[in-house]
This record gives sequence, structure tokens and C-alpha cells, in this order.
Amino acid sequence: MKLGLLTLGAALVTSQVLAAAADAPAAKAARGFTVEDLVSMERVGNPVLSPDATRMVYAVRATELDKNRGHTEIWMLDLRSAKAVPQRLTQSEASNSDPEWSPSGDAIYFLSARSGSSQVWRLLLSGGEAARVTDFPLDVDNFRLSPKGDGLALSMAVFRDCADLACTKARLDEQAKNKASGRMFDKLFVRHWDTWADGRRSVLFSAKLDVNGRLTGTPVNLSGSLDADVPSKPYGDHEEYRYSPDGANIVFSARIAGKTEAWSTNFDIYQVPAAGGKEPRNLTADNLAWDTRAIYSPDGRTLAYLAMTRPGFEADRFHLVLMDIASGKKRTLADQWDRSVADFLWAPDGKSLLVGADDLGQHKLFSIAVADGKVTPLTGKGWVNGYDVQGKTTVVSYANLSAGAQLFKLNPGSDKMTQLTHLNEEALANVRFGEYEQFSFAGANGDTVHGYVMKPWNAQPGVKYPVAFLVHGGPQGSFGNEWGYRWNPQTYAGAGYASVFIDFHGSTGYGQAFTDAISGDWGGKPLEDLKKGLDAAVKKFPWLDRDRSCALGASYGGYMMNWIQGNWSDGFRCIVNHDGVFDTRGMYYSSDEIWFTEWENGGPYYKAAEKHEKFNPANFVTNWKTPMLIVQGELDFRIPTTQALGAFTALQRQGVESKLLVFPDENHWVLKPANSVLWHHTVNDWLDHYLKPQAGK
Repeated sequence: MKLGLLTLGAALVTSQVLAAAADAPAAKAARGFTVEDLVSMERVGNPVLSPDATRMVYAVRATELDKNRGHTEIWMLDLRSAKAVPQRLTQSEASNSDPEWSPSGDAIYFLSARSGSSQVWRLLLSGGEAARVTDFPLDVDNFRLSPKGDGLALSMAVFRDCADLACTKARLDEQAKNKASGRMFDKLFVRHWDTWADGRRSVLFSAKLDVNGRLTGTPVNLSGSLDADVPSKPYGDHEEYRYSPDGANIVFSARIAGKTEAWSTNFDIYQVPAAGGKEPRNLTADNLAWDTRAIYSPDGRTLAYLAMTRPGFEADRFHLVLMDIASGKKRTLADQWDRSVADFLWAPDGKSLLVGADDLGQHKLFSIAVADGKVTPLTGKGWVNGYDVQGKTTVVSYANLSAGAQLFKLNPGSDKMTQLTHLNEEALANVRFGEYEQFSFAGANGDTVHGYVMKPWNAQPGVKYPVAFLVHGGPQGSFGNEWGYRWNPQTYAGAGYASVFIDFHGSTGYGQAFTDAISGDWGGKPLEDLKKGLDAAVKKFPWLDRDRSCALGASYGGYMMNWIQGNWSDGFRCIVNHDGVFDTRGMYYSSDEIWFTEWENGGPYYKAAEKHEKFNPANFVTNWKTPMLIVQGELDFRIPTTQALGAFTALQRQGVESKLLVFPDENHWVLKPANSVLWHHTVNDWLDHYLKPQAGK
């Protein structure tokens, strides 16, 4: 049985599973959600509507466990039929992703490495095989199709002193043959996220297409002489550049590298003719903070973009700014709405913008009127991961704490939406998910703080359950009503654990002042919130067994695990620390993005050592006594491996029971399927040892 209409915030998969189980002639016995379920789930990408809004394409990632990788293909759904069956458009050994519609809706453009390198391909929906559009000697990292379908904007990594793409390819080939492995640097970044710098920059190009969608001529450099990556690294994609509606111009965001790249957040919006021939023009030089994600209005007269106001602060509030193209005059839209905009799109009529933002433990889609800045929520409880709009049709990718993302169509004027995809329903047909509830309490300074609790999948009345106490990273982030593929509380619910997770001071979605509160106070108000939050949860939910609890966290959450060791040493039976900061001095001098540690600790270490040391876990190691599991990715350049080794050394030298799990091929996240399974089972085994009755604890 499939449900066509669902109220926003409903436990989507739970209701589907229970209904399906009831209707099945020989339903399997109910069971909890497992690590293998999580790793094997199909994952749906963001929806992309056809120009006439009659069809929708999207990518689906499947996991190939035998090849230890994810594999992505593109699917299409006809929205004109309520019973339409999704149609797979691509199938190859290499992944196919990033679909875009042709202006007439007769073809799909996408990225694929099926030819041996990542190139742009075109598939006519009338039939036949996909045809390669680009055949460059370098990988195409991302692209956009021009509004008229007569050109591409695309990004490739090149050596800036090379005259053409062939030069970059030849130099890379020569480097591969060189038996000497030494690398020389004269400025930061020497490495970023999980990659050592090799001298290349991501450069934005444009290329012309003929009427048959074939490339004509050579690509033109649109980045000009800018010493910058377009789009930015490591997360940037084609959302950081856009065509004007007439296709004549392109806007993009970029940060000038120079010698200051590692401690600067000064991104600016640039405009350049799509045909090239001119240097990009800086449209936001007056703002020394972050400007990004510019999009032209449908009539081309206004440019909307996101802007921060404080240089050096990556978690500042993103305001929505409108700039009149003709005059250059700017105004901030909905300035009194105290939420940070994550992403946005113009409504087709140009009278409003659709905006995604964290809000009280949810991530909602809002509409903001251009005329007066009125903010209207379009979705309720849950997490909107992505969305698209054409005409009067809006589709979203939506999830919550008991349902992986599915695609839905919003129903205007209603609190319900129509479900369009039904991934994983058969595989999870007999899974019973843990029930969850949001709660609030008086935290540090008496401020209202929110959190969630989740029951084990098979919770029974009157029974107390051991607790996995999860602490989110960021630190400016949120453990909200979302579905994740790493720290997913349903994996603990499936293993028989209750979960508690708190959005402490510093979390997003509760106003910028609340987010700001953690800077310079990493071990202060957040720790107080965690203590009070756990106490409040135990009082409100009697099924939580406070005496059998372990704390777990990654990144800042990992930092908090180290801080708890020295400053809440009687709080838990065990701790799991994933990629956590151990020594703030070592962190400052070895992390890649220095602006982060400088802002959070009041400046460079050599100028503000006292502030860096105030909440340094390394200063409290003599208090450490709780058994700790440490997990580290060796390719994590954000929080380098020495931080994990330092914490492990402190534990081992003092005889505190501890283990260290290292992944040589993972970065700040554990991404490979086999590694993810190992990681989850290692964590669960650690909890079992200290919290389950058979451990004798």
C-alpha cells in the first residue's frame, strides 16, 4: 500500500511500513533498523522540473557493496499521471549525475565518466543513446546549460600559467612520471579538506553549442586573471554560478587566494559576459564578508544573492540581498527575520523567492515576498533537502528522523503534499523505526534550548533503556528532524538504544544570537546545555536509563567528548570521539581553514593564546578516566590525525581503557560503504560492552 497524501512532519516511512505489513499476506516479523540497512539504502537527489513542469528528473544513488562504492543513475517521472512509474534514463558502469533540461524539454544534459573522464553528455528523450557533448582532455567538474541551449558554462581544474587545456593534461602526465615525490609550497593552502594542493585552480569556462547540442570551438576562460577557485573548494558546485535569463552574462562567486586564502572568508559576486573577452567585474567589493549564490530574477533586472556581514566568520547569518542591475542599488530582504538562508530560488513570476533555512530543529521551505519581505512557511516539521519550482509546481526532497528523503509535490494552500517517489519501501517493509519527540528546557542563561529523544524500535512500557547521548558538530549546526547517513539515531534505536541529542548554544535555526553564543565559549554554555538537557530529558522521559549512558560526537562533537573527559568526568560509562579537537594550539597551527579557529578563539594563537587555551581539552587530561573509542580519518585535514593521536596517547599513558580506529582512506567523514559498516559496528560494539546487561556493568 502506498500513501498518496501525507501531512508534513508525519513519520513517512513508519506509516508506510506498518500499512504494508498489515496488508501483506505473509508479512515478515518486525525488526529494527540496522547498519546494513542504512548503508544499502537508495538515496534520492534533488528534483529538477522540466520547463513545462510536466516531468521531473532526479538522480538516485545506489550502493554497490561488492565494489565498495556508490553508483548514481538518472530517473524521470511524469507528473501528469498519478500512477506514473519512474523511468530510468541512464545506465552505465560509470555514474551519471547532475541532470539539466534542455530549454525545449526534449533532452537531458548530464555528467558522466562513461568515456573514461567526466564529461557532459546529452540524451534525447525521443529515444536513442546518449551522445557526448564535451571531449576535453580534463575532467568537467560541474556545468550549467545556457537558457537558450546554445552554450555551456563549466568548471575544470587547470594550471593558470597554461595557455590551453592540453598543457595542463601534459603537465599532469609528466608529474605522474616523475620519480621524485617532493612538493614545494610558498603559501597556504598547502592542503585543503582531504587534498594536497598541486598548483591547479578550478576555472570557469564557457563553450558554444550548435543546434544539435554539439560543442563548437574551444572553451573560453571566464575567470580571467582572478587567482581564485570557481566554484569554491571543497564543497562548491554549479550553484555558485548562473546565467542571466537572456544568456548574455554569467555571475559567479569567488574568493581571491593570494597569501590570505586560508584565513579569509571574503567571497565576492562577479559578473562577466558569457562569451568572455572581458575581465570579471566585482559587484560586491564593498562587503568584505561572504557573498555567494547569486541568481538573476526572471526578468533579468534584479540580482538576488546571499551575504554575510562579518569578515572571517563562516557561520554568520546569510542575509538575502537584492541588487538592482541597472543602478547597483542594494537592499536586504526580510532583514528582521532572524534565520540564516541556506539556499533560494526565484518564483517564476519574480514576486517572491523560495528559501530554505533551519528553524527550531527543522529545515523548512519558506516564501519571501519581494515587495515587503513577508515570510511565509511552505512546509512544516521535517527537513527539506532540496527543491525546484516551475510555473505553479513546486517539488521538494523531504525527510525526517524516521524517513529517508523522498520527493514530494507541494499542494498550494494545503498542509499536505503528494509523495512522488517510494525508494527503499520493499527493502524496509518490515522495519519498525524508533519513535521520536522534540522537547525543550531552560539551558544556559535560562535560555530555551531544544532537543530530541528517540526510543528503541521495540520499546515497551515500563522498561528503561540505555542511552546514546549524541553531540552534533559544526559547532554551528543542528541535530534536527532530519535523516543522515552517518550519525543517524535510528541505527542506535535499531540496536536497542534510546537516543538524546541537544541543540545547545551555537546551534543553527534559533536566531543568530543563539548561534553566536558558542564563539569563544566552546566549553562553557554548550556543556551546561548538554548537562541540563540530559537531566531534563531523564525527568520528562522515564524510559531513559541515565545510569547506562554513553556520549558520542564528531568534529566539534568530538571536541566536546574530549572536554567532557576533563570537565564532566563522572557523566558517562563510555565515550566515542570521532575526529575531535584535542589540543587547541596544535589545531590552530595544523588545520587547513585558519579563519575558523581564529574567529572561534578570538584571533591567531600567537596573539590570543589565553583565549585558545581557556577551553583546551589537553589541559585537563589528568581528569580523564572514562573509557573512550577514538575514530580518525587520515585524510582529515580539518582536524588532523595528530589530534586523535594526542587524545589516544593521553588515555593510554594514564591507563584509561581506550581504542583507536583509523581509516587511512577517509577524510572528516567515513564515506566508503565497507568503512561505514565497520565504523558503525565498532561504535555499537563499544556501547554494547559498557551498556548492555551482559557486559556486567
